[in-house]
Amino acid sequence: MAAKALVLDDSRAMRGILSKILVRIGFDVVQAGDGREGLEVMGRERADIKLILADWNMPVMNGLDFVKALRADPEFASIPIVMVTTETQVEQMVAALTAGATEYIMKPFTPEMVEEKLRLIHVVQ
Repeated sequence: MAAKALVLDDSRAMRGILSKILVRIGFDVVQAGDGREGLEVMGRERADIKLILADWNMPVMNGLDFVKALRADPEFASIPIVMVTTETQVEQMVAALTAGATEYIMKPFTPEMVEEKLRLIHVVQ
């Protein structure tokens, strides 16, 4: 059974793009449209999720608050979380990494950029 990844973005198109990249490199993918929905998915899927790609700017609960909420639960402390966002200021990158994000990808990106980041954090070979 393939490892599972959660793609968290309020854009259905962006979820689709990221999901295709992850499926191509061997992940099963579940999706959520905002941080609260992402926390619900994590509650259901628990140990099955091995990677999370999360947008920053979403309604209901943004990506940064999602990261903080997830990292507050010791069970989810080691799951790699990659922020995928249009937020390009250094302060925001620092805030995301300080909150517990593992890596940071700026939109627009290429599939190769995503794969390279995942290799950097040892999620794929």
